[in-house]
Amino acid sequence: MRTGIILISLALVLSSCATFRSGMGGKYGGENEKNYNSEKVSILFIFKHTTQTKGLDAIPKLSSRHKIISGFDDIFMDAMNEITNVRDYTSFTDYSSDISDPKRKAMRDSLIKKYDYTIEVRISKMKSFSKFFFGTVVSVATLTVFPINYRYNYALDVKVFDPEEKLVQTYHREAHLNKWIQTLLVFFYPFHPEKRKEEELYVDFLHDVLRQIESEKILKAG
Repeated sequence: MRTGIILISLALVLSSCATFRSGMGGKYGGENEKNYNSEKVSILFIFKHTTQTKGLDAIPKLSSRHKIISGFDDIFMDAMNEITNVRDYTSFTDYSSDISDPKRKAMRDSLIKKYDYTIEVRISKMKSFSKFFFGTVVSVATLTVFPINYRYNYALDVKVFDPEEKLVQTYHREAHLNKWIQTLLVFFYPFHPEKRKEEELYVDFLHDVLRQIESEKILKAG
């Protein structure tokens, strides 16, 4: 009995994970062109962060402000360097609680009217309930000796609206993270932490879409 407890404790102590990311689906493949001489415009970015456990959640759920990836504002500011003809910009994040908050809804509507362009950005994070459930069962049953893969699917959907609030263009990107859990992955973890891989994915998503918007000269002064 004591030996079993020691083995289980040792396995839990040694168990670790390593996260690997896929390439980006829908990546922009055109020439990178800058609009240094274009008249500058103002932009409102409206962000929606959603999560869904497929097989458990019926629909995607908007993330609360505390569940959005740490450092997202810094990632967004860095990506804004891709657009050169910006006079002014700000961002607004939708939360599920906004439906019962008239002040937040009024603020959102007033911002849309104030800025030249509105860019809606939805970032979705999805996982499979059944795969995570059975993966956890196998991981516990084998004391994490058997490697288990937990996959998170990410999607970026962007809509650009002109000053008349008409849809100008849409963009879509997708990628996934594979989080492997197994005893000996403790030696790989320092080089493949989940937080860094997720940040890299967000950085690539935003930079690539804004780079394409810049190259296609979507944002033009009226």
